[in-house]
Amino acid sequence: MKKILLLGDEAIAQGFIDAGGSAINSYPGTPSTQITEYVINSKQAKELGIRANWCANEKTALEASLGVAYAGKRAMTCMKHVGLNVCGDPFMNAAIIGTKGVLIVVADDPSMFSSQDEQDSRFYGHWAMIPMLEPSNQQEAYDMVHYGFELSEQLGTPVLYRIPTRLAHSRAGVELKPVRKQNELTEPADAKSFVLLPANAKRLYRQLIDKQPTFTKMSEESGYNKFIDGPDKSIGIITTGIAYNYLMENFPDGKCPYPIVKITQYPLPFNMLNRLYDECGEILVLEDGQPFVEEHIKGFLGKGKKVRGRLDETIRRDGELNAEKVAKALGIKTESTLAVPEVVTNRPPALCQGCPHVDSYNALNAVMANHKGGKVFGDIGCYTLGFNMGAINTTVCMGASITMAKGASEVGIFPSVAVIGDGTFGHSGLTGLMDCVNEKANVVVMILDNDITAMTGGQPSSAHNKIRRICEGLGVEPEHIRDIVPLPKNHDENVRIIEEEVNYNGVSVIIPHRTCIVELKKHLKK
Repeated sequence: MKKILLLGDEAIAQGFIDAGGSAINSYPGTPSTQITEYVINSKQAKELGIRANWCANEKTALEASLGVAYAGKRAMTCMKHVGLNVCGDPFMNAAIIGTKGVLIVVADDPSMFSSQDEQDSRFYGHWAMIPMLEPSNQQEAYDMVHYGFELSEQLGTPVLYRIPTRLAHSRAGVELKPVRKQNELTEPADAKSFVLLPANAKRLYRQLIDKQPTFTKMSEESGYNKFIDGPDKSIGIITTGIAYNYLMENFPDGKCPYPIVKITQYPLPFNMLNRLYDECGEILVLEDGQPFVEEHIKGFLGKGKKVRGRLDETIRRDGELNAEKVAKALGIKTESTLAVPEVVTNRPPALCQGCPHVDSYNALNAVMANHKGGKVFGDIGCYTLGFNMGAINTTVCMGASITMAKGASEVGIFPSVAVIGDGTFGHSGLTGLMDCVNEKANVVVMILDNDITAMTGGQPSSAHNKIRRICEGLGVEPEHIRDIVPLPKNHDENVRIIEEEVNYNGVSVIIPHRTCIVELKKHLKK
């Protein structure tokens, strides 16, 4: 079989192509972005007729994949962990309708390398009562795509597929399988399953509950969860996903002296966990993320033996797991490899030289300097770095800038300004602007248009070349939709326009438009 060097993300993408995938629908978000990009750029995927789409947001992406599943084909939707919040509605209901052939790949971000929180997607999967996969290396990442589709089709449920940043962005050799033919178009076996009227929903929800013992049996017997015996029974170790690799890095000969339960498929393999608990003096839980397994086994075992992990901060509850943290938990002395050499200079993230957002913020700052009681509500994107320029006061989640500005204005904050990018506006800003129009809010919304979704690598912006028309369609008065070009030579003119709209009592939209400097350089090289 052919073996190639792949990132974890790329292994998942190649697995999707080789496993007979028909369509991948996603929204970009680090560390998941490279999965869909790989398929988009794959010559093999194009030859096989695979559809690969960047969607407006994670909700629309997952709903498109449910449409693919309705037609009997295999689909995948990829996102980062906070994106799962956005598609929570279709995610929960997909578990009920008997969805077949859908993998929902969620890349979690322990240590928040590029995110605003450390939430662990396994809690969502448990809440939805669906099977979950969590590979420990790139080969498993590839193989589990094939297995995940088979599992989904056999059990009639979507499968949540979880990876952390370190697996997504590290490389290893991956042995490929033969390419599987895509499924033929079919009708759902249960014609009523996709119609969640209360009578159907009650029946289908009961069916999902009745499947739970089967899910657990599959987890025990699939071979992806393993009990690995060891001679020293003083400690029993539970590892999940990549945590197994961090453990084994402390035993270069591959011989860990302690018994291990290696978990890469959920629900939890209770028989293995019972055996480990009965045979060992205490339990150490190693997981990259929040204490999902630890919380569950404390309730499940609850027989008095000590269970250590993140809850008691044997391993700090926050931050990414690594081999050194595992060594410390086991009392193994190691020389730290994490110390930053003195020669390395700290370089906080900053907007690129020549970024159009810099000029937009310079103009906005000049206006706000004359309005000491005013606030600027920021959003998620490159322009979040405007905080370092003193240009924004908040950043909470995608789309929150507009709705927070509306709420603040209604209780007396003036001026109340929202700053949002063109990509984020298309993702989750439209409904907030509609609320502003409907309530006649006194807000200024600056939609920073740099032509692309820049923060995640330059994917297409769903609102590209449509922002003015969208705003007019939502009811913003055309004379209060102002276009400006963010350049130093236009500074005084841009300040004047922003000041005019700040002093207008109503909804104003200002659209600073200039192409992202990085994207512009790409075009100049072609």
